[in-house]
Amino acid sequence: MTAKELGKILNEMYTNAPKKEQVTMIYLFGIKYHNEIEAVGNREVVEASGINTSYTAEISKALRLAKYVRLIK
Repeated sequence: MTAKELGKILNEMYTNAPKKEQVTMIYLFGIKYHNEIEAVGNREVVEASGINTSYTAEISKALRLAKYVRLIK
């Protein structure tokens, strides 16, 4: 995936998040797509998403959490 494709997904997850759960969706995005994000860079993904670049730190946290979390569908 490209940074632009990942940015679009991040923007959609953030924009469509339930009220007061936007940051939770950022963490979920980071955990779910950690391999793809690491391949292109988290700053590039956040910049491509159009959300505030301060959320780059939250993506970094999610990437570190990813090795400890298993998503249930």
